[in-house]
Amino acid sequence: MKRIIVDYKKLTPEILSMLVDKYPDGYDDDQVIRFKNAQNETVEAVEVRTDDTIYLVKVSSRLENSMANFDEDDYENDEYSDPIVEIADRKIADEEE
Repeated sequence: MKRIIVDYKKLTPEILSMLVDKYPDGYDDDQVIRFKNAQNETVEAVEVRTDDTIYLVKVSSRLENSMANFDEDDYENDEYSDPIVEIADRKIADEEE
């Protein structure tokens, strides 16, 4: 099984949807996993699993806000695997045109 660490910048609507399904009321401290990365920095993350992958999503205030405001209808089917940061940037660019 693959283990992938995901930062907010790489978070996709698909992974965000799994997080919201697993933690509909948000996550508690006892659900946060703490570990040291290659630079010996402490990382805090929450876990979601698919059949073949364990995603460790880094905890941040931006993640909490995204989970609280997530609505699947905000995303097109072809955007579901794109990072949400890139989707937001495209939508802003489209509005400016």
